[in-house]
Amino acid sequence: MYHIGIDLGGTKIEGVVLDHKYNILKRRRVQTPDSYVRILSTIQDIIHDIDLGGHTIGVGTPGVAGPAGRMLGSNLRYIRSKYLKRDLEDALNTTISMSNDADCFVSAEATLGAGAKYNMVFGVIMGTGVGGGISIGGSVISGSKGMAGEWGHSILHPNGVSCWCGKRGCVEAYISGPALQRAWYEKSGTRMNIPDIIEQQLPGYEEWRHKFVNNFGLALSNVIQILNPDCVVLGGGLSNIEFLYGMGSDIVGQLTPEHNTPIIQNSLGDSAGVVGAALLGATGVL
Repeated sequence: MYHIGIDLGGTKIEGVVLDHKYNILKRRRVQTPDSYVRILSTIQDIIHDIDLGGHTIGVGTPGVAGPAGRMLGSNLRYIRSKYLKRDLEDALNTTISMSNDADCFVSAEATLGAGAKYNMVFGVIMGTGVGGGISIGGSVISGSKGMAGEWGHSILHPNGVSCWCGKRGCVEAYISGPALQRAWYEKSGTRMNIPDIIEQQLPGYEEWRHKFVNNFGLALSNVIQILNPDCVVLGGGLSNIEFLYGMGSDIVGQLTPEHNTPIIQNSLGDSAGVVGAALLGATGVL
């Protein structure tokens, strides 16, 4: 039996197929289309392309399926209020398992990755959006509405920057990729991607980085003081930023009494979420 995982993200859709020992056998990654219909067809195409025979299917998505099955809390606007699981099952004519992408990420890292030696793991996704998940003893804690660990829409700065969710001052409005790019543009008048901002260090960079690490430190300190996890594992595109593990961790320490929680980079790379989705399909639970 093979296990297919699909990771639906704001900028990319990735698919992998794992064998029974959870080794990656095939992989495909494409840009996320700009419509719901095309997202459905793209996921179908990826599954058909990597299919090796009998398989399970797990899908990780931004946001969660509400009680009626409609997608809630997603930073990917094309799937908001859509019946994604039902529509994918109808299109594929099979049953799938589906869960939040951050829960898939923390499941993979807590069982196969950087958090495997820890009991309680808080997994962070920082990319197009900001998400989080909690694993205790290798099992993901979803909460009553499936939103446990979702720190991205907690309030960092009251009456602050507007967020797509309708509130102001959310964590995601300050430390997601788009938020950081917007902050750089407002400071410099130049549109740049995050790696170029960090590499080129143009005038204004130090202030931009200072605000970034302070917002990161304050937001994560609040989570650590509530959960007291054994470790925090960072994932998503922004997890590759080295100063988050130095300056960022230092700010967390300054704001967190008795801070001794290691903040570590994922070990499964940007495929952690898709591996977690495949594990979801394989077991039916995270």
